[in-house]
Amino acid sequence: MNQAGLEAGPCGFDDPRQLADAFSEFISASALLETSYRDLQQEVAHLGVELAERNAELTRSLEENDRMRATLEQMIDSMPCGVLVLDKAESIVRINPEGRRLLGPGSARARKLKDLSRVSQIDFETLVTGSDGQHDNEVCLSTKEGKRWLAIGRRELSCAASHQETSSAPLHCIWIIRDITATKQAELEREAVRRATAMAEISTILAHEIRNPLASLELFAGLIAEDKGESTEWIGHLRAGIRTLSGTVNNVLSMNGEANPRMAQVDLSACAESGVDFVQPLAQQSGVNLSFASAEETLTIAGNEDGIRQIMLNLISNAIRHTPAGGRVDVATRSVSRQGRRLAIIEVRDTGCGIPEEMMGHIFEVGYSGTGETPGLGLAVCGRLMAQHGGEIRATSRVGEGSNFQLEFPAL
Repeated sequence: MNQAGLEAGPCGFDDPRQLADAFSEFISASALLETSYRDLQQEVAHLGVELAERNAELTRSLEENDRMRATLEQMIDSMPCGVLVLDKAESIVRINPEGRRLLGPGSARARKLKDLSRVSQIDFETLVTGSDGQHDNEVCLSTKEGKRWLAIGRRELSCAASHQETSSAPLHCIWIIRDITATKQAELEREAVRRATAMAEISTILAHEIRNPLASLELFAGLIAEDKGESTEWIGHLRAGIRTLSGTVNNVLSMNGEANPRMAQVDLSACAESGVDFVQPLAQQSGVNLSFASAEETLTIAGNEDGIRQIMLNLISNAIRHTPAGGRVDVATRSVSRQGRRLAIIEVRDTGCGIPEEMMGHIFEVGYSGTGETPGLGLAVCGRLMAQHGGEIRATSRVGEGSNFQLEFPAL
C-alpha cells in the first residue's frame, strides 16, 4: 500500500476525523429516521383505531336507520288511514294495506297515479288540480256493500334541495285517504232527524195558522147559506180567508222547497200589480187602503212569477196586519242606476205601528215574530226568495210612523 492511499482513506476523506464525524452524523440521522418511523407507526395505529371506531359508529348508524325505517314502515302499515307516497314522476313509491283496501284490490298493481285513478274510480288528477293543500276532498264511491265516502288530502313533501337532487327517487307528495262513511251516515241521520223535527214544527205552525181562517170560512159560508142580502160582503171575507191560507201554505212550501226555482223573463210591474190584486180582499177586510203605482218604463228581470207574488203577499199582508183601519199601504215600482247597474225596485210602504230598532236585526230570521202572533215565516221567506233572484231586501222603519220595505232586482 502506498502513502497516497493511506492519506486519502477508503471513502475519500483526507482525515480520519472527518470520517468519524460523517459516521456520527449518519448515526444521528438514522436515529432520527427511526424515531420518525416509530411516530408514524403510532399515528397509523391511532388512525386505524379511529377508522375502526368510525366504521363501527357508521355500522351502528346504518343499523339504527334500518330499525327506524322498519319501525316507520310498520307504523305506516298499521295506520287506520290509507297512505300513498309518490315521487316527482308520479310513480307510486309506497301504498299501505289500508290504502289498498280503500282503493280496491287493483291498487296493489298500480305503478303510476294515472293507473291508480283508473282502477280506483277516483280521478286523482282532478283532485291534484282542485286541492288547495288545506282542505280534504270528499269522494263518494259505489261499492257492492253500498256507498262509501272517502276524504282524500294531498300534501307536498318539503325536502332539502341537495337531497332532492342526489336522491335516486326523490319523494314529491303524500296522499292521506280516510274512510268517512260512518261520519257521513251519521250526518245523514242527523239531517233526517232535523227534517223530521222541522216537519213536526211546521205541522204545528200550519195547524195554528189554518185553524182561525178555517173557523172564519165556516162562519161566512153559513152566512152565505142564509143569504140575507149581504152575500157580496161575505164572499169578500171568504176570498180573504182563502188567500190567507194560500199564503201560509206557500210560505211553508217555500221554506222547504227547491233552492233554485226556474227563472224566466218577467215584467216586474205587471207581476207586482197581480200580487197587489191578489191581496186586495185582505186590505178590504181590514179597512186598509191598498194602492199600486207602476213605473213608466217596462221593468224586465229574470225571475219566477210565483216567487215574486209570494213576496208581495207576505210583505203586503204583513203591512196590513200592522196598519190600523183607515191607514194606507202603498206599493210602487221604479228603476234606479247604482254603480253602473240598473236595478228594478218594488217599494212597499205602510202607515202602521212601525218596528222597534232593537227588532230590525231579527225580522228576517226564521221563526222570529215581534208579537208572537205569527209563526215568523213571512219575512224569512221573502229574504230567501230575494236571494234566489240575486236581489236584496232592505227595510227601514220608525215606531208610530210606519215601515218601508224595498226590493231590489237586477234588471235585464
